[in-house]
Amino acid sequence: MQEIVDTCDFFLGEGRRLYGETVPSEMHDKALFTFRTPVGALAIITAGNFPVAVPSWYLVPALLCGNTVVWKPAEYSAAIATALYELFVAGGLPEGAINLVLAEGAATFAGLELGLTEGVVDKVGFTGSSAVGSRIGELTGRHLQTACLELGGKNPMVIMPDADIELAVEGALFSGFGTAGQRCTSLGTAIVHEGRHDEFLDRLAARLERAAIGDPNEAVLYGPMLDERFASRFDEYLGELIEPHHRLLGSSATGRITSATPRAGFLGDPDEGVFCHPTIVDGVRLDDAIVRTETFGPMIGVASFSDFDEAMALANRSGFGLSSAIYTESPRTAFAFRERISAGMVSVNNSTSGAEAHLPFGGNGRSGNGSRQSGKWVLDQMTRWQSMNWDYSGHLQKAQMDTDAVSADRAFRLSD
Repeated sequence: MQEIVDTCDFFLGEGRRLYGETVPSEMHDKALFTFRTPVGALAIITAGNFPVAVPSWYLVPALLCGNTVVWKPAEYSAAIATALYELFVAGGLPEGAINLVLAEGAATFAGLELGLTEGVVDKVGFTGSSAVGSRIGELTGRHLQTACLELGGKNPMVIMPDADIELAVEGALFSGFGTAGQRCTSLGTAIVHEGRHDEFLDRLAARLERAAIGDPNEAVLYGPMLDERFASRFDEYLGELIEPHHRLLGSSATGRITSATPRAGFLGDPDEGVFCHPTIVDGVRLDDAIVRTETFGPMIGVASFSDFDEAMALANRSGFGLSSAIYTESPRTAFAFRERISAGMVSVNNSTSGAEAHLPFGGNGRSGNGSRQSGKWVLDQMTRWQSMNWDYSGHLQKAQMDTDAVSADRAFRLSD
C-alpha cells in the first residue's frame, strides 16, 4: 500500500512537468519545439504478487500522461484489482479512461493479438514471467510496437572478503525469503568469498532456522504462497534443480509445510494455507541449472568464489538482469561491480529487494527489454516525442541548404 501512496505522491507534481523543449534553429526566423504526446490506448497486464503496487506503476503515469488503459490483472488477485479499479473510477476519472478485464492467460493473449491486429491497442505493458514476456514481445514486434516488459529475475548478491557479514546475512534473509521469495527482485544466488563462506552460511542458516513462518497476520518472515500453482511449481523445482553435490539447510524438511511435514515454531495451522519450507542450497556451481532458474519461492543458492572475475562470472551467468547487490567496504570494488554487472539495478550493502518509487525500475536480458518503470523514466513508456518547426520568415527555407555560411580567408598565414 505504501508503494502506491509513494507513486501517487511523486506523480501528483509530474503532470506539471511533462516538459518539451524550445530548440534553436539553424536558420533565421524559425523556431523548433518538442512535445510529449500520449501514446493512446494501453493494454496493461500485471502479476498478482504485488496486486496494488505494480499496477500503480503503469496506471498512474499512463493516466496522468493522457492515455486510456485496459487493465488485466492476475486471475488470483481479481478481488483486490476490482477494488483498486473502483477507487480510480470513484476518484473522478472520465468514463472509459480506465477499464478492467478479468480473464485467464490464453484468452488475454488472444484478445491482445486481436486488438493489435485491429489497431486499437497502441502500447502493451506486461509484468510477469520471462517466458510469457518473450511471447508478448514477439507479438508486439510484429506490429512494430515495443512493449514495456518487466519480467523475472535471478538476482545475485556478491559478498566480498571485507563485507560486514551480519549485514549481508540480514540482507540475504530479507531478500531471499521475505514474501516467501515471491518477488521478481528476490535473491537468487548468494556468491560468497571462499574465506567468508562458512561464516556466512552458518549465520544465515541459524537465522533462518529460528525465523517465524506462517500466519501473515503475525510477525513472521513470510506467510503463504500466492496460489497453489506456485507451490506446485516450487515442489517441482526441488526435484529438478537439487543435485548430488548440493547441501540443503534452513528447515526441518523441504517442500510443503503441513501437519505431516511440520516446521518448528510455525505460527498458525499449516493445513489452512499453502506454505513451503525455506531452503538454502549450498555448493552451487557455475553450470548448475539452479543458477539459471527463477524459482519464485523460499529458496536461494549459495556459491563460493576465489577472485572477483569468478564472482562476476557467477553473478552474470543466469542471463537475467534485473537486480543485484554487493557487500563490500571498498568503493573501487563497488564501482567495478556496477560496471560489470548486467543488472538494471544495483545495491551496495543493501538487499536485492526494496526499490524506491522515484528511481527507474527494470531489467535487461531475460528480465526485460530495457524499458523502465517508476520515476520520471516511465514517462518515456507512456508518451511519444513529437517535434514541430515553425517558419515565420515568409518564404521557404530548406534545412541543411538555406543556412548562413562563413567564408574563411584561405590565404591567411601566421606571421613568423
